[in-house]
Amino acid sequence: MIVLPRKEFYGEYTVPGDKSITHRAVMLNGIAEGEALVTNALLGEDCLSTVSCMRALGAEIEIGKGALRIRGARLHDADCYCGNSGTTMRLLMGLAAGQGVGVRLTGDASLSGRPMERVAKPLRLLGADILTTDGKAPVTVRPAKLSGREVDTASASAQVKSALLLAALGADGETFVHESVKTRDHTERMLVAMGADIRVLGNTVRVKKSALHAADIEVPCDISGAAYFMAMGALLGETLCKNVGVNGTRTGILTVFDRMGVRYGLENEHMVCGEPVADIRVKKSPLRAIRLCREDMPSLIDELPLIAVLCAYAEGESVITGAEELRVKESDRIRTTAAMISDVGGEILPRDDGFIIRGQKSLAGGRVDPCGDHRIAMSAAVALAASERGGEIEAAACVNISFPGFFEMLG
Repeated sequence: MIVLPRKEFYGEYTVPGDKSITHRAVMLNGIAEGEALVTNALLGEDCLSTVSCMRALGAEIEIGKGALRIRGARLHDADCYCGNSGTTMRLLMGLAAGQGVGVRLTGDASLSGRPMERVAKPLRLLGADILTTDGKAPVTVRPAKLSGREVDTASASAQVKSALLLAALGADGETFVHESVKTRDHTERMLVAMGADIRVLGNTVRVKKSALHAADIEVPCDISGAAYFMAMGALLGETLCKNVGVNGTRTGILTVFDRMGVRYGLENEHMVCGEPVADIRVKKSPLRAIRLCREDMPSLIDELPLIAVLCAYAEGESVITGAEELRVKESDRIRTTAAMISDVGGEILPRDDGFIIRGQKSLAGGRVDPCGDHRIAMSAAVALAASERGGEIEAAACVNISFPGFFEMLG
């Protein structure tokens, strides 16, 4: 994909639906009583992997244009191929355990290299019978009787927390999940809307065995997808991203904007299906360097490659620490982000848990290999569009994992 340099960038954008919410809407309605319509669903490859797996397990799902009609079912044993989607595999581990079904979970080469014991281990505390392959996929979940208990999550991970909450729906007694740092709470909000016996007390979630009732869900636009166009506005002009989910557990990118001096505002704020939504207007701004640490990570982990791009154009030296989680994403995002920034002419020093980035007024541009990682490819597109001569992104179709039509929208 050739990305031409841009002198300015203006426009209004409606990005695809939120990936995290789409995954959860499919899974939870897939085990609920009744029928639901999920509108503005993200139909990228990752979410389609969840649809395929839930169909294999017995749910009836019809795909329309940007919408899914789902009829819940009592799940049965199945083999499930999760493609490249870590969310699909990790959440299905908890869902299958809680529903008492046997499932074998496999994925592509990238997913098969990512850690799964971090989910399997806490699920076993509830009585789940889960086998991993040297800590990774394939993963086998065998039927077992679950009992509620108190569980402290070892890492700040919404996937680990959500897997436990889904398992707890089928566990006897009460389950308490404690987090050291609050992570994205889409699962909790959706469970409330679908009638689960659940209560949130600060960083603790209490769940009792529950049957769910189908709920129509309008998926907000994904702030992780909108962030690329927000960054284009900050670097090159002015953008307005419409109907974006602004759940406080996901708005770390706005905290970064505050610290970097980005001029932005929220307009038309309202609620959709229990999730806060707003239009986000961003204007070209002089950027200043920032420091981010471990406590910042849960609300912005997906945006870190893009944040690194903004830091590469900012005045001063930015330091990002506490981001070891990047090592186990679709790629080793510390390594691939550092390579991407270097390839477009930036100065970046990778560290075990993050980066040091020395900002420059302009970057030359160049050729980027995103290593099959959709977020590296889209971040590279922003970096190249703002650069002096643009450049090329190899195998750019990987963006279809989360944002089909990204390059067409970028123009």
